[in-house]
Amino acid sequence: MSNTYFKFKQFTIHQDRCAMKVSTDAVVLGALAGTGKEDPKSILEIGVGTGVVSLMLVQRFPECSLLGVELDKDAYLQACENAVSSPWKESVNFHEVSFQEFSREFVGKFDLIVSNPPYFPNHLQTSDDKRNMALHDVGLSFGDLIKGVVKLLSPEGVFWVILPQRQMQDLESIAAFFELFPGAAYHLSDRPGKKILRIIQEFSFQKKERSIQDLLIKDEDGEFSKRYRDLLREFLLIF
Repeated sequence: MSNTYFKFKQFTIHQDRCAMKVSTDAVVLGALAGTGKEDPKSILEIGVGTGVVSLMLVQRFPECSLLGVELDKDAYLQACENAVSSPWKESVNFHEVSFQEFSREFVGKFDLIVSNPPYFPNHLQTSDDKRNMALHDVGLSFGDLIKGVVKLLSPEGVFWVILPQRQMQDLESIAAFFELFPGAAYHLSDRPGKKILRIIQEFSFQKKERSIQDLLIKDEDGEFSKRYRDLLREFLLIF
């Protein structure tokens, strides 16, 4: 049974009412998103879930103002509670709304947009409606995601997203149609020689030379790699 909370060095995430718990995907995205972007002032997270990525981002960029959207009511309420109990409650503002509706109505641009989007195909759905909403693309297609990002991203802004390899290829094809181009990327694997588990990818309106780096969770001896430990040292108690 999953823990009802996950304690970080500077904040605690309660997650008993969220379909998706704190995960490696979330903490890696929170630690990497915006790398190379100097002090983004306005940040948007699409699908905040527990709020963990948002809180990691405001810890990293303390001068920013962060706005997040979440469709699931229970997750939204719990994310709000997690934010209010954090040191950065004045910097975070969550909204219970679909990203499609938000992107249609919001007036403004963001320096950094971040998302850990749903990606599983429909035939893998479970009987848990909340988990389906979090995992499957029935609520937010890649097309809707990219169209909204293109509308809301500032001309010099960056969009960071985490997905499995095949789904990232699909997202890149859609992004290219809207002239949103890939930049830095991190290939996350459990250990040397193992398959790529996730890709953490930057997109922007500028065509950049692509930079791809490997990120190993563990070394060959099964210990956490130095790079992984260094990446998450400011967040996880185990480091």
